[in-house]
Amino acid sequence: MLKASGMNPIFEALPTSIFEQMSMEARARGAVNLGQGFPDFGWPDDLVAKAAEALIRGSNQYPPMRGLAELREAVAAHYNRHHGLELGTEQIIVTSGATEAIAATLLALVSPGDEVVLFQPLYDAYLPLLLRAGGVPRFVSLAPPDWRITSEALAAAFTPRTRFVIFNNPHNPTARVFDREELALVAEACVRHDAIAISDEVWEHVLFDGRAHIPLATLPGMADRTVKIGSAGKIFSLTGWKVGWIAAAPALAAAVTKAHQFIAFVTPPNLQAALAWGLAKEESYYAGMRARFAESRDSLARALGEIGYRVLPAQGTYFLNVDLAASGIEADDTAFCERAVKEAGVAAIPVSAFYAEAPVRTVIRLCFAKQQATLDAGVAALGKARALFANG
Repeated sequence: MLKASGMNPIFEALPTSIFEQMSMEARARGAVNLGQGFPDFGWPDDLVAKAAEALIRGSNQYPPMRGLAELREAVAAHYNRHHGLELGTEQIIVTSGATEAIAATLLALVSPGDEVVLFQPLYDAYLPLLLRAGGVPRFVSLAPPDWRITSEALAAAFTPRTRFVIFNNPHNPTARVFDREELALVAEACVRHDAIAISDEVWEHVLFDGRAHIPLATLPGMADRTVKIGSAGKIFSLTGWKVGWIAAAPALAAAVTKAHQFIAFVTPPNLQAALAWGLAKEESYYAGMRARFAESRDSLARALGEIGYRVLPAQGTYFLNVDLAASGIEADDTAFCERAVKEAGVAAIPVSAFYAEAPVRTVIRLCFAKQQATLDAGVAALGKARALFANG
């Protein structure tokens, strides 16, 4: 008789992700799903057609492990055009989604006992992957309403044993786009401690109100110590394609390749071929995409404000956060979200789920990348949820 689970304790202790929990509840109850971050509009049909054509007419066998040459060339050209980065194709590795890029980078670079600085609230994949690699987390906690990075918080997290930093900008779940001053603080801390930055920049094109993305690798001293992670799913609203990449100095890219070859090995060639074409799209595509998402953001924020919710600024990503305490709701975020999906018919995400320690429990996250009818139904349900807590 088996006496132990046989599971690695890191994963055995993990609950089902909060995204899947809330989405399952939404499906089971027919609730409006404003929780999980996937769009229901906005992808370019011509790109989907290119993928279909490549599937029928192109190769369906293993592509090169590091990615199709044309996609790696397209990624390098794209970053040169949009961000002024000078990259060779040997610096680009195509992965099966950004999460695989994160996993491969951590497994390739982090040794047991290495201290790694993370910013919480944090994307939920970071910590279990880091722990599985043997890293020791050190947290910088961000707090509403401004979620700013400070020199004091960085000084408290960095130590002589710090080897890596996991950084996300634009930031999920807070919807912050960190400014140049904050980026300089992070870069200076990395250089001072000789740390490598794993910079998750998947939302680099989804930012609003005239903001421009600043890659961490462009800061002084960071070009050779940054692994930049990108995502086609976020650029083109095709989250199910799961195509990502890393861009890094040749030595770092070569190390990540060794882990990638034993995780996913390759990524579907038809999707790679289509994306090589799509990344050359004119600026009008990106401007139109941002404008359409900003329209949805503004619609949801305006409607929520009209029914008494205090909405926090959303500078990038698909997400809008609501401060429950500032909205006059005394319940914590988890209790609110559980009642909202079960009794009011709308799924949201408690931001406390993104903290590893000392969580903020007053903020919920909503996805606004939805058609107007879905947003309208979500707002109506959130009005019912507000009434539930007003009535006790």
